[in-house]
Amino acid sequence: MARPFMQIDVFSDEPYFGNPVAVVLDGEGLTSEQMQNFARWTNLSETTFLLPPTEPGADYRVRIFTPELELPFAGHPTLGSCHAWLEHTGSSADEITQECAAGLVRIRRSAPGLAFGAPPLVRSGPVDEETVAELAEILRIDRDEIVDAQWVDNGPGWVAVLLADAERVLSLEPGFVGRYDIGVVGPYPEGSPAAIEVRAFLPKNGITDEDPVTGSLNASLAMWLLESGRLTAPYVAAQGTVLGRRGRVRITQEDGQVWVAGGTTTCLRGEVDL
Repeated sequence: MARPFMQIDVFSDEPYFGNPVAVVLDGEGLTSEQMQNFARWTNLSETTFLLPPTEPGADYRVRIFTPELELPFAGHPTLGSCHAWLEHTGSSADEITQECAAGLVRIRRSAPGLAFGAPPLVRSGPVDEETVAELAEILRIDRDEIVDAQWVDNGPGWVAVLLADAERVLSLEPGFVGRYDIGVVGPYPEGSPAAIEVRAFLPKNGITDEDPVTGSLNASLAMWLLESGRLTAPYVAAQGTVLGRRGRVRITQEDGQVWVAGGTTTCLRGEVDL
């Protein structure tokens, strides 16, 4: 069956420098196995399938797959799926509600793209010393280089590692093994265009390469860094630099709600036989 399909670039102000997500705009009738097989075939960090909502107030429902498993929530698939839904339906709505396995997610237009409201953390707090030592080993750095480490899990399972500066983050050459999906962050000098550099390593979720730009991680990092006073909003996070990408994630905060924004662009559109 031919189904409408798009591939959206997310978290970049110019096409092909962000993180792509494959979006099947009509997922009705597909089994979980069929969805997983297609996600494995696309070999992108995530592939999504849009379905009619089941929750009151939701505009659509999305299922999100890595090449190996289904995720309850992920950031760049949320913005990419919403962009595809808006373009496909012709909707002019300024605010959209997405239903996913993690619940309802608020999305709104935010030039040059879209923004989602960061979902609550399902796990937070400091990381025990044994785990910090293991994270240092995975990252191939000395334990003393880790300034701080926190659980910042909003669905995918993130643990965050803070290093002294962005330069050290960019120089990392980690091993892609281990039980953790790790987000690493370091600050740029004051006055730089971006406040922090972020890198994401997701072996636990079946992604054996570095993720170019990661919305869920930036959302949970923002909640930690803002609450701890290490950063103030608004700020811009850079990600994907070592991969030749120019990911830019814009963080704002309103009445305690963290918003995660980035550019979204349709790069491919057509049909897929599923």
